[in-house]
Amino acid sequence: MQLTQGLKRARSLYGRRVAVTCGTRNFTWEQLVDRIARLAGALRGLGMQSGDRVAMLGENSHRSIEFYYGPCWGGGVFVPLNPRLSEAEVLAQLGDAEPMALILDPAFAGRAAKFLAEVPSLKAVIVAGDDPAPPPGAHSYEGLVAASGPAADAGRGGEDLAALFYTGGTTGRAKGVMLSHANLFVNAMNTLVNARLESPPTQLHAGPLCHLAAGGRVFTNTLAGGRHVMLARFRPPELLQLIERERVTGMSIVPTMIGMLLAEPSLQTADLSSLRTINYGGSPIPEPVLSRFMAHLPQVDFGQSYGMTELSPIATHLTPADHRRGGARLRSAGRAVAAAEVGIMDDADRLLPSGEVGEVVIRGPIVMAGYWRQPELTARVLRDGWMHSGDVGYLDEEGYLFIVDRKKDMVVSGGENIYSLEVEDAIHCHPAVAQCAVIGVPHETWGEAVHAVIVLRPGHSLDAAAVIEHCRLHIASFKCPRSVELRVDPLPLSGVNKVNKALLRAPHWEGRQRGVN
Repeated sequence: MQLTQGLKRARSLYGRRVAVTCGTRNFTWEQLVDRIARLAGALRGLGMQSGDRVAMLGENSHRSIEFYYGPCWGGGVFVPLNPRLSEAEVLAQLGDAEPMALILDPAFAGRAAKFLAEVPSLKAVIVAGDDPAPPPGAHSYEGLVAASGPAADAGRGGEDLAALFYTGGTTGRAKGVMLSHANLFVNAMNTLVNARLESPPTQLHAGPLCHLAAGGRVFTNTLAGGRHVMLARFRPPELLQLIERERVTGMSIVPTMIGMLLAEPSLQTADLSSLRTINYGGSPIPEPVLSRFMAHLPQVDFGQSYGMTELSPIATHLTPADHRRGGARLRSAGRAVAAAEVGIMDDADRLLPSGEVGEVVIRGPIVMAGYWRQPELTARVLRDGWMHSGDVGYLDEEGYLFIVDRKKDMVVSGGENIYSLEVEDAIHCHPAVAQCAVIGVPHETWGEAVHAVIVLRPGHSLDAAAVIEHCRLHIASFKCPRSVELRVDPLPLSGVNKVNKALLRAPHWEGRQRGVN
C-alpha cells in the first residue's frame, strides 16, 4: 500500500482532467504528478535521504497537495505544521521532528533566517510563493520545481513512515503522531466505502490541511480521481462562492463551520445545488443546528466521523441513512468503519458489554505506529493492540458509539484540540498566579471555549485581560482563555489531591445532554 499509487492511478485514468483548482490556476493530473515528481527530485538534490522529514508551514494551496505527496515520492516523510501556532511552538515542533527542509508560505518568509539559525537539522528553507527572489539563504519553490528533473518514485509503502502530524501534549509537549503509508491508505479506503462515490468528485478542502481531519480527504479524493478545490482559509462568503463557481460536490467540515455558515446571509442566495456530500466531525453538533443545515440542503447526504489523529483519523461513521432517520442516532458517533474494531473497556482493560460506560478503545490497521520519540507515552496508549482514546462512552446493541465524556484533559474549540496543561503552564509563568485550572465551557459558535480559573498569590492583583495578554506571549492565540474566573479560595481537590475539574465544569454544563461538546 503506497500513497503514491493513488496519484499514478489518477494520472492513468484521468490524465488530462483538472486535478487541482487553486484560485485562477488549474493543474491536470499529468501536470500535478509531474510537479510532485520534480519536487521530490529537488528535495533529493538538497540532501533528502530515505526517511528524512520535510515540514511545511502555510495555508491551503495547490502546493499543499504537492507537499502531501512530494516527500513520500522521494522517499521521505511529510510534516504539516499549524500556521496558527506561536513561533516558539513551531520551533519546538521543528526541533522535535528534525526536518531536513522547511517549506514556508510567503507570509512566513521573513522568518527563514531565524529557522535556519535555530533548527540545526535544516539543510534548506523553501519559500512556496511566486516570487523568484526569496530571502537570503532561502530557495524559491517554483525555481526548484522548474530546475529539477522528475524523480522516480522511491517505492516506500506499507509500514514505512509517511507522515508526522503534531497534536497538543498532555504533558505540555506536543506529540508527533507517526502514521505509515498503510495507515493513511486504509483510512482513505474506509472513507471511499463510506462515501460510495459513483463518479470522480469535486472536493472542496475547507479545513486546514495541517490537521489530518481535513488532510485525510486529500488521499481519499486522489484515490477517487476527484478534483481538489483549494480554500486558503475558512471564510463563509468565500466558501459559498467557491462551491457555486466550481460546482463542488463534496466537502468535509467541523461543526463550528456549520454554525458560521448558517449565520452567513449569502447562504440564502448561494447556488449550492452541486453539493452531494458533506462530512463533519471533530466535535458533536447541537441537533437543532444540524437539522437547520440539513433542511437547507435537502439534496445532500450528510455523514459524521469520529476519530483522532492517532487513528489516521477515522474510527466510526454515522451514515446518511442514519441522518435521514434522525432521532437518538443523531447523538451517536456512528458505527465502526470497515477496518476498525471498536470496544469499551473498564479501568482494568477488560472489554465491557453493550450499554456499559467505559473508555473507548480501537484496534486495526488505522492505529498509529506510535508517538515520535516518546516510547513511554506510546506504551501508555497502545496496550495489547488497542489504542486507548481517552474518551468515555458506550456501544448500544447495534454497535453505535455514544460519547458521554472525555477522559483526556482537553478542550475542543472550533475543531482545534487544546490541552489544558499547555494553557495552565502558560498561566503559571505569571508571578501573580498561585493556582490555576483550565476547563472547557459551552460556546455557541466554537462548541467549547477555554475558561481559566485562577487563585492569586497574596498581595498580588490581576485581571482577565492581563491573563489573556500574558498567555499570548507563550501560546497560540486560539489556545488562550476566552474567559477568566479569579478566586480567593483554593481550588477544589479530588480524593487523590488533584484539582477536581469535574466540579469546576459542572455549573457551566448543567442541563445539557453531555458533559463535553
